[in-house]
Amino acid sequence: MRWNPIREIESLQNRVFNALAPSTSNGTSESEGQPWAPLVDIVEDASEYIITTELPQVPKEDVKITLENGRLTVSGERKPSEEKKGRKIHRLERPYGAFFRTFALPNDAEPTKVNAVFREGVLQITVPKHEKALPRQIEVKVD
Repeated sequence: MRWNPIREIESLQNRVFNALAPSTSNGTSESEGQPWAPLVDIVEDASEYIITTELPQVPKEDVKITLENGRLTVSGERKPSEEKKGRKIHRLERPYGAFFRTFALPNDAEPTKVNAVFREGVLQITVPKHEKALPRQIEVKVD
């Protein structure tokens, strides 16, 4: 894993914002229900792009994938578990509410063949490359 200074800055910024977030009397953050963005991994090989994101406690029915004008959007909602009567919440650090991520597809992507699989809380989207973009071997002929 490579060091990414932007990710370090974002992590520090999130920690500062979370520490300074005003809280209500039951210990929950006032930002509860605000949009959040699940982290993703994007990997490329010779034939495709693979976008993987973890969406624990998000049912498949609450995940929506759209493709429009060369942009792939993953959206949905993670709902908090039902509160039990008589329990006091001290801290909620896991984000809940609506989420979305949008990705611009590269020029060599084949948008008509996008495939998505959701298994055990992990969403994996495969975006194949155009046939013409795939590397091919050229035979050298001898005269």
